[in-house]
Amino acid sequence: MTGATTAEGDGRRRGAYRFAARLGGAVAVLFVVATLAFAALQLIPGDPAQAALGGPGSQASAEALAAARAEFGLDRPLPVQYADFLARLVRGDLGVSYAQRIPVAQVLSAAIGPTLTLATVSLLLAWALALMSVLVASGRSRIARAVASALDLAAAAMPNFWLASLLVLLFSGVLGWLPAVSTGGIAGIVLPALALAIPTAGFIAQVCRAGVDAARDAPFVESARARGETEVGVRLRHVLRHGIVPGLNLTAWALGSLLGGAAVIEVIFARPGLGRTLVNAVLSRDIPVVLGVVLFAALAYVLAALTIDLIVARVDPRTEARLEQAVPRV
Repeated sequence: MTGATTAEGDGRRRGAYRFAARLGGAVAVLFVVATLAFAALQLIPGDPAQAALGGPGSQASAEALAAARAEFGLDRPLPVQYADFLARLVRGDLGVSYAQRIPVAQVLSAAIGPTLTLATVSLLLAWALALMSVLVASGRSRIARAVASALDLAAAAMPNFWLASLLVLLFSGVLGWLPAVSTGGIAGIVLPALALAIPTAGFIAQVCRAGVDAARDAPFVESARARGETEVGVRLRHVLRHGIVPGLNLTAWALGSLLGGAAVIEVIFARPGLGRTLVNAVLSRDIPVVLGVVLFAALAYVLAALTIDLIVARVDPRTEARLEQAVPRV
C-alpha cells in the first residue's frame, strides 16, 4: 500500500514538473516575441505620433506632435518605454491604439473572430486533405504512393497568395461558383480556406508519410495481419494512427503559419480579421495594435503547442513515457 502511494505521489510530482516546464517555456516564448516585436517596430521609419493625429498627411503642427508624444509616452527614453510596455503586459493591458484612440483589446476583439474561424476551417481542411493523401499512400500500390507524393510536393510548394489568385480566377472568374470576396457566409470562406489549407496539407502529408512508411513494416502491423485483420483495418487502426504522430507535432507550427498567411489572404479576399488589422496598423505605425496582434498570434501558437502535446500523448502513449523518463526523480 505504501509503495502504491509513493508511486502515485511520484507520478503527480513528475506531472507537476512537466506542467511547470511547459508553462515556463510558454512564458519565455511570449517574452522573447514581445521583445523582438518591440525592437523591430522601432526600426520602422516614420513618427508614431503622426498616427495618433491622422497619419502622415495630417499636417499636424509641432506642438500637436509634441503633445501626442507626451500623451502616449513616446517622448521618454526607449528603455523606459520598453519597461512600461512589459509592465502593462503583466497587468494584461495592451495599451491604446494610436490611430483609433480605443483600447487595443477592443480592436483585437473585433478582429479575432473572423481570423480564428478562417484558421480553424483551414486547419481542419488541411488535415482532411492530408489524411486522404496519407491513406492512399499507406497502401501497397507504388503508383498510388508516387502520385500522392507528387501532389503533396506540388501543394507544399505553392505560395498561398499565388494559389489564391488561381482559385479566384477559376472558381469565381471562369466557373462563377464562388464569390471572389468575402460575403460573410459559408460561400465566402471556401476560397480563402482552400488557399491556406492546400499548401499546409502538403507539408503535413509529407511529414506523416515518413511515419506511415516506418509503421507499415513494423512488427505490430505484421501481428495485426496475422490475427486476421483486414487490410483497411490495419491501415486505419495501426499504420495511420502511428503515422500521423509526426503530423500532429507539426500542427502548432501549421496554426502559426495559417495565422501568418491570413494577413495576405484577408487582404486578397477583402475579409475582416487580424491580418487586415495588422497590415493597416503597420502602414499607420500604430505600434500598440501591431504588438497586440503579434502577441495574440504567439499566444495562440503556445496554447496550440500545449494542446497538441496532450493529444499526441493520448494517440501515442510512448510519447508520455519518454517525457516521464526525461524528468528526474526526486
